Amino acid sequence: MFAEAAIAVLSDDDIAELLASRTPEAHRLATWILRDPIAAEDAVQEAALAAWDARKKLRHADNPAAWFTTIVVNVCRDELRRRGKRRTLPEQPPPMAGGSPDRLAVRDEIGRAIARLSADEQLVIGLRFGRDLTVPQIATETGLAEGTVKSRLHHSLEHLRSALAAERRVEESRR
Repeated sequence: MFAEAAIAVLSDDDIAELLASRTPEAHRLATWILRDPIAAEDAVQEAALAAWDARKKLRHADNPAAWFTTIVVNVCRDELRRRGKRRTLPEQPPPMAGGSPDRLAVRDEIGRAIARLSADEQLVIGLRFGRDLTVPQIATETGLAEGTVKSRLHHSLEHLRSALAAERRVEESRR
């Protein structure tokens, strides 16, 4: 006879605490992916509302943080796709105090190059380097197979190198 596994269900208070505790990290991730802190605030708020609406669907409490992060990632992916349809580049965040001009210039150059990538490419780059996740962790967060993550990461880095080279050519032509 098979014993049924106990299904842990989080209470509304647990979900509210999870959302409140994960908001700062979710905002950092969304800012990295979207390259726009204002859009990141909107994305995190939309993700929190979606998570709250879907709270009854979370049946296993073994990794609710990954569940919420997946929702944030999906909201950011949708926003990047909407931007791609509008064909506009996001505004860059203002320079951070205390950064050297050279470092800020490199950060801006990388930001413009990342904005040239597709939504899926920006997503894997953001998770890998913005959140410093491993390939298995990215696979868990996105629901993709590890091989797919590796492939997308490889192609995304190739495209990022090409985009950086294009940014440098544009910068050199301005001089």
